[in-house]
Amino acid sequence: MEEQEKKQRIVKEHEERRREIVDTAARLFAQKGYGQCSVNDILNAIGIAKGTFYHYFKSKEEVLDAVIGHSLDIIMERVGEVLHNTALSPEDKLLHIFLSMRIEDQMEEGLLEEMHRPENALMHQKSLVLLVTRLAPLLTRVVDEGVEQGVFHTEYSEQYMRIFLASAATLLDDGIFEVEPEKMQEMFLALLSVLEKMLGVEKGSVLSRAEKYWNF
Repeated sequence: MEEQEKKQRIVKEHEERRREIVDTAARLFAQKGYGQCSVNDILNAIGIAKGTFYHYFKSKEEVLDAVIGHSLDIIMERVGEVLHNTALSPEDKLLHIFLSMRIEDQMEEGLLEEMHRPENALMHQKSLVLLVTRLAPLLTRVVDEGVEQGVFHTEYSEQYMRIFLASAATLLDDGIFEVEPEKMQEMFLALLSVLEKMLGVEKGSVLSRAEKYWNF
């Protein structure tokens, strides 16, 4: 029993230290900028040796992956709740998942703004790639569910969801395209129209449902 408790304590301490490094890195990336923040800055802020850092991460870029991954983990939890909500139709599940995709409210204050700087293009790109890579399979499950129920009509559920996610994540990101608010709304409506075509549903059906959740 004592041996088991010791192992559990070691695992917990390992996870807590790793979490401390990730949280500190997120704060420093937001304050100093990813490019200007060094591994030594992270070490000094926590008060750990370089060997301790490299026990958990191979590089600063790997810490960046963990920072972005943590934000996405929270979004994935939200999406998981939607997926298991049997009260929602496939159409409503899709819209609820899109509502859950806002990554900015899960990031350290200032980090999203920092990601939008030209010199931090790598950080921004990684966040978009992870978003598409992790969410596309879950959206595909919802579309396949809709196809089985005769609600959606498409042979390319996975491919279409990747295309839609990549398009939406890029075109609606004001850190990539500087678009006036009214033009952004038009782009969003156009994306919903494209989604209707991808799903093979009646024109305006997705938009009418979306109006329940968003003010246009």
